[in-house]
Amino acid sequence: MSQQFLWSGAEKALFGPSGRFDAWALAWQPAEAPGDAEPVSAIEALGKLAANGGMRRVPVGIIGPKIATDDELATAEELGGALARLGLQLLCGGKNGVMEAACKGCSEAGGLAIGLLPDEEWTAANDYVAIPIPTGIGPARNAIIARGCQILIAIGGGHGTLSEMALGLHFNRPVLSLGNAPAVDGATLCQDADDALSRMAEHILRG
Repeated sequence: MSQQFLWSGAEKALFGPSGRFDAWALAWQPAEAPGDAEPVSAIEALGKLAANGGMRRVPVGIIGPKIATDDELATAEELGGALARLGLQLLCGGKNGVMEAACKGCSEAGGLAIGLLPDEEWTAANDYVAIPIPTGIGPARNAIIARGCQILIAIGGGHGTLSEMALGLHFNRPVLSLGNAPAVDGATLCQDADDALSRMAEHILRG
């Protein structure tokens, strides 16, 4: 069952069954919602918190293949843009395909995409990575992505994506999958980008 959220325009604050949401600590504090509070969805709640400022930029990973279909690229670009508009931090592998499309969407929406590269030099990043971090450890960087993100969204993919999904689940991270992403026990299959964003938002606001 989806959580119930209330937004107070007067206090510029989000309320729920557990009280008031601290957007920096990402935790709920005991409080009662004021009379002007109106119902909002999880996505609407994140958008209002982002617009209000002061929300910690939770890292969300978008993972997928370097060789992707047009649909996968479009979905990745849509999600990358949504993360930026919701005040969240895109963290990805920084290379091509799904990663580049996500970074493009993020950049064009005003975000700063972080790319954890398998390479030894930052110049290996795609053109839309704002913060390239060359790890020099090859595919082992997948473990850093899985550990560093609070949520992973897989769009298509092969063995590399499969390893990130499995590592994410090992680290108790929610893993959302779209399209032809590898089938992994414990991952949540989403109907589309909107469904993935809604599930992501509800997880972040769980506190």
